[in-house]
Amino acid sequence: MKILLLSAYDAASHQYWHRSLVAQFPEYDWTVLTLPGRFFAWRLRGNSLSWAFNERDTLSQPYDLVIATSMTDLSALRGFIPSLAQTPSLVYFHENQFEYPRSGHEHRSVEPQILNLYTALAADTVLFNSQFNRDTLLEGARKLLKKLPDQVPPSLPERIASKSQILPVPLTEALFQPHQPTDSSAPLEISWNHRREFDKNGELLRDALQLLHQQTDHFRLNLVGQQFRCEPPIFAEIEQQFAPQFGVCGYVESITDYRALLQRSDVVLSTALHDFQGIAVLEGVAAGAIPVVPDRLAYTELFSADYRYPDGNDEAQQLANRLFALSEHKRNGCLPSPPDVRALSWQHLRSCYQQVIEATAAR
Repeated sequence: MKILLLSAYDAASHQYWHRSLVAQFPEYDWTVLTLPGRFFAWRLRGNSLSWAFNERDTLSQPYDLVIATSMTDLSALRGFIPSLAQTPSLVYFHENQFEYPRSGHEHRSVEPQILNLYTALAADTVLFNSQFNRDTLLEGARKLLKKLPDQVPPSLPERIASKSQILPVPLTEALFQPHQPTDSSAPLEISWNHRREFDKNGELLRDALQLLHQQTDHFRLNLVGQQFRCEPPIFAEIEQQFAPQFGVCGYVESITDYRALLQRSDVVLSTALHDFQGIAVLEGVAAGAIPVVPDRLAYTELFSADYRYPDGNDEAQQLANRLFALSEHKRNGCLPSPPDVRALSWQHLRSCYQQVIEATAAR
């Protein structure tokens, strides 16, 4: 089977998914085209133009299936390259633009949402990495369509829902490592391993750490998320304020060192406003860390209430209390066990991917 894979905004999580997908199915003949994960507005609107005229020969080859990420402007690309209009297509939604939080600095436009809608409608199969992702896209589409002035076809969200499935991004086998925690006399080892961007809610992290520090200083923080040239100033504030509590601070380039850090972590922490699956947290849990996550987003599907701190006005206090309790449990040598996330491994999900790929190609 010849498959064309298109990743129109090839951010780290998208690379993780498509590289492992290709590696899992060497029996397929893959052609992979990607565009850099930068210049978001242009990439979203311009990917079909860039590919159709820069990669025309490649796109015009015969394929049995097109697999595209949701950032791909599939409807326009099929218009530019007529042969693709006859090729079965599968679109994978890592996220959707209806639920993405606003920073307050971006140009407000419905263009990203419209593109998500068009791409989902153009595909034969639509995959979402979580129920939360699918539900928020469908509800967001309903709200948007109600605002349009006229000539809106009925039942468009229902049309998308009828051809959609939930299929998470699988965890590679290399992530499942034996836990190697520090001694019970050592501080609680907390790892925050997310992108340093506004949607990961550095303000909640700071507030919770301040409240935790009022209860104990027996914790160590690893702030190891991906860094950017322009990042919210809250992270510099955290670095300055909690420097004595730091274990590792800064992005860990070595994958070996990063996995070793997760193996010795007691807790992997999220404060996110935006997570459609939470791969960073799942990486930590696969290495034996206890997830401490908000009671919202995709986390309600992944983890029981034992691992979620309540959402609300006192969220920072609730998070601090949860971390303090875990630090006391470590002192007493009775930390709880992490949940089992083996069901999200490629070993368990490969057959599901193969089934949906071959069923879509057969249409």
